[in-house]
Amino acid sequence: MGSADSKLNFRKAVIQLTTKTQPVEATDDAFWDQFWADTATSVQDVFALVPAAEIRAVREESPSNLATLCYKAVEKLVQGAESGCHSEKEKQIVLNCSRLLTRVLPYIFEDPDWRGFFWSTVPGAGRGAGEDDDENARPLAESLLLAVADLLFCPDFTVQSHRRSTVDSAEDIHSLDSCEYIWEAGVGFAHSPQPNYNHDMNRMELLKLLLTCFSEAMYLPPAPDSSSVNPWVQFFCSTENRHALPLFTSLLNTVCAYDPVGYGIPYNHLLFSDHREPLVEEAAQVLIVSLDHDCATPTVDGTTTGTAMDDADPPGPENLFVNYLSRIHREEDFQFILKGIARLLSNPLLQTYLPNSTKKIQFHQELLVLFWKLCDFNKKFLFFVLKSSDVLDILVPILYFLNDARADQSRVGLMHIGVFILLLLSGERNFGVRLNKPYSVRVPMDIPVFTGTHADLLIVVFHKIITSGHQRLQPLFDCLLTIVVNVSPYLKSLSMVAANKLLHLLEAFSTTWFLFSAAQNHHLVFFLLEVFNNIIQYQFDGNSNLVYAIIRKRSVFHQLANLPTDPPAIHKALQRRRRAPEALSRTSSQEGVSMEGSHPAAPAEPGTLKASLVATPGIEKLTEKSQVSEDGTLRSLEPAPQQNLAECSPASEEPSQAWREQRRLSSASAGGQWSPTSEWEPQPLPQVLSWKSKLPLQTIMRLLQVLVPQVEKICIDKGLTDESEILRFLQHGTLVGLLPVPHPILIRKYQANSGTAVWFRTYMWGVIYLRNVDPPVWYDTDVKLFEIQRV
Repeated sequence: MGSADSKLNFRKAVIQLTTKTQPVEATDDAFWDQFWADTATSVQDVFALVPAAEIRAVREESPSNLATLCYKAVEKLVQGAESGCHSEKEKQIVLNCSRLLTRVLPYIFEDPDWRGFFWSTVPGAGRGAGEDDDENARPLAESLLLAVADLLFCPDFTVQSHRRSTVDSAEDIHSLDSCEYIWEAGVGFAHSPQPNYNHDMNRMELLKLLLTCFSEAMYLPPAPDSSSVNPWVQFFCSTENRHALPLFTSLLNTVCAYDPVGYGIPYNHLLFSDHREPLVEEAAQVLIVSLDHDCATPTVDGTTTGTAMDDADPPGPENLFVNYLSRIHREEDFQFILKGIARLLSNPLLQTYLPNSTKKIQFHQELLVLFWKLCDFNKKFLFFVLKSSDVLDILVPILYFLNDARADQSRVGLMHIGVFILLLLSGERNFGVRLNKPYSVRVPMDIPVFTGTHADLLIVVFHKIITSGHQRLQPLFDCLLTIVVNVSPYLKSLSMVAANKLLHLLEAFSTTWFLFSAAQNHHLVFFLLEVFNNIIQYQFDGNSNLVYAIIRKRSVFHQLANLPTDPPAIHKALQRRRRAPEALSRTSSQEGVSMEGSHPAAPAEPGTLKASLVATPGIEKLTEKSQVSEDGTLRSLEPAPQQNLAECSPASEEPSQAWREQRRLSSASAGGQWSPTSEWEPQPLPQVLSWKSKLPLQTIMRLLQVLVPQVEKICIDKGLTDESEILRFLQHGTLVGLLPVPHPILIRKYQANSGTAVWFRTYMWGVIYLRNVDPPVWYDTDVKLFEIQRV
């Protein structure tokens, strides 16, 4: 029978199902088999031949037929898993059922009345006809998940058979040790199986079904407490699933071992197609969703337990995927994971050297979520990353993505996750130390040309985001500057370009108009002053460029010290600016040339879809302050009671209100440049006086007092207009004994909280929704976790 005939028969069956108002008996195999018996349909065909309107019609008008269809399809998967899928016909039935369920499940999840359906047992579904069978029958969801897990290790269907003979008896599938059939070498597995196109495709279809099962989370509104457990993920990652370990390992290794075709051999991918990539994408998505777990699980006495990292392994999280991830500890495993993720994250950057020379991967957002989970759940991995300078192979792609996405509103989620990862890394001293490595890999980026270190790259990119990103990035300014503060005590020599960028930010943020136009704005000035203080106190010797820039811009510090605090002056400053609203000026000193081969960051194409995000917590909720002791260890500081003044972003807002606010902001920022909105009210006077008195200006004022007269003297004596002489003087100068006693180094370390857990869940599912367009699994269904908007 031709493919056209089988499509026609399949379509006829769908029409029959949607027009029958009477329930069709579950025993009417002739009717039900039409849906999966011999159809040569692809997953795309199934989506085309089963329209959304018809699925909803069956759901509303003949619910028992929809229930039977689901139950029969699951039954076929269970039978395939039991028998081991030896014949081509069985394999075909399994694939058809899995495509059909992938198509139908989202419409079951979108209707609250149906949501419990898969968690109920189907009457009469016990193998025998006796009453007892119904008692211990599994819920449909469990049968489905266990069947998919078995099918993912089915010899000659999804894995290479180890047997010479083909007369495997059916019960072998139950005695089979799936740990011997892990899909790829890597963590905990040394053997790399021969690649097999069919096996990859079959795995991919089953993983798509699995992801669709997990996607029930999309149909529930974001819960403020992150404890909402996804029952599908919870069961699949529990001890009930005997394949949990080999599956976790297979997914992780498949992602980390992937080498996009053409890596090393330019233009290779144009000669033959790469069937691995769709599998790798699917594996990455299933993996990050399986790891969606709030790790701080309260114990009986109400304290929280960390991950199972200690040698005396506590029980650890119930979720076995999280448990296994948190227990990885061998150096070679860490090396394999880090190298793999860094290789894939750098792939889009390779594109910019030899256009189209390598296959360009699209799943960098999933990789960033995976990297975040690894660092969050496995502290040994985090320390491994920071110990080697390979951390820079993660840093450079993140900075590239941040710079590239800064004008594109549809990628605001990517901006957030990139900044969150850098915030997490910046809480560790080693990260600051690593940034001193010279930056020589010239990735074409739309930033000024400079010669310097990775720290210079970070500062130049952050400056570009703040001065020329779109308006919805404002909540990230605190995070960006916190990262710079965290690394500042370790930066040995900033370039002149980076030093000028920092002073340009201070200049912009310390105008009276900006300082008074919102209650939080002065925090940005405090962060920048802290950066300068850290560098002067701890790294004065190598930082003559920064000292020189501070001397040149000394008027900014004097203005800050003499900030007017009387209401008329404040009012005048605000009025002055309201009359002439120009964006944060980007004309910075001397350098305007961008790097060769770079393209300016482009706004989103009109019509691009984006998923809305919940608001992220303010920097005070995101971080906790620690003090660095003499020996380099960190001591946690108790937050002062009145510290909530600094919570900038409304984490407690109702999501819908947050969306409205974001919409307002996004419509306001069509120009793409940053100017605070006029409806912000100036802050009350007592508040201004209280923070003005705390401005940490003593160190800088002392430095200016000592050095300015000396620099002026050199200029007069030598009639100098040349900077190099002054820089030489500053390089050899010293302020030992002249500055105030060094303040203790303060680090603001990222701390997990329920707000970020909800944010990550929403972001991750938004990415998965938008990336699965062929077939469009969730498109046009009524998702509740986020809103889909057109840019």
